[in-house]
Amino acid sequence: MKRQLWVLIVTASCVLAALVGFSISSTTGVEPGYFEAPDAGGYGASTEAPAAEGISSEVQDYYKSLNE
Repeated sequence: MKRQLWVLIVTASCVLAALVGFSISSTTGVEPGYFEAPDAGGYGASTEAPAAEGISSEVQDYYKSLNE
């Protein structure tokens, strides 16, 4: 009987934790594609390659001026 009670408690805890985690993550405001967005001037950026999509020409000029 004790083993069944522990199995029930662990199962209920896991389900409750999953539901709470999902409800918290659904309200964070992070939109799909956020982590795939290009960063300006990140590590490994090439000076010869065209700029990533979404970076304005002013930002490109600023980073080019840092190289000079």
